[in-house]
Amino acid sequence: MLPRARCVPGTQGYANGRTKTDCNRLNRRGDWDSGAGNAFVGDNIMMFFVALVIVLVVGDLASTFLYHVPQHLWGKLHLRTHHDRSRSFWDHAVLSKDPQVLLDGLLGALPYIAIALGLATLGPAAAAGAVLGLIAGQLHVWWRHTTDLGWKTPPWVVKACRALQIVLPEDHDGHHRNPDIEYGDIFRFYDAPSRAIITYVRAFARRRRNALRRLQRIRALRSLRNTQRA
Repeated sequence: MLPRARCVPGTQGYANGRTKTDCNRLNRRGDWDSGAGNAFVGDNIMMFFVALVIVLVVGDLASTFLYHVPQHLWGKLHLRTHHDRSRSFWDHAVLSKDPQVLLDGLLGALPYIAIALGLATLGPAAAAGAVLGLIAGQLHVWWRHTTDLGWKTPPWVVKACRALQIVLPEDHDGHHRNPDIEYGDIFRFYDAPSRAIITYVRAFARRRRNALRRLQRIRALRSLRNTQRA
């Protein structure tokens, strides 16, 4: 049975001729209109699912572009641990107690945790949705590393995940073996922009290095000419 809303000052029922005494009596009897109660429950259900989706979608966005992509461009920790082919990727994701592996996992998870903590301040429903989002994200971590255990995704699951752009274990295994493809922890729609950013930054870095080398050669030639004139 859905909870009934309370009759409180400032509400429509309070203004429609009900005195404070009437409200107190209705609240004790539970006779107050259940329509507002239904709306309250509906709002909480919506907030629950919105928080859940935000943790997963925005968390993956932040983790991908604030940690994962920068690590592939300039870092060493992630490449040294997450793409270490000398051991099972299932060991990396689930079993390993290596401090560097745990640190890599924690840094990748921090955006999800920070977003969940922010949502938790919006109320119990949002907090519950955020917690479930974190749990779902962790379950996906374990699932996407199961190819080493012989997992093969059933065709109907593949179709559903492709429709929702969810990363499959086979997709993530491809990223382990080739660090330049299949970006996004949970959602594949972050793959294309991640590749574009990495391609642009690497090309810019190459142009900058080439320009600096040319500048160094020019300075060296000028220095040599000045020395010869002297």
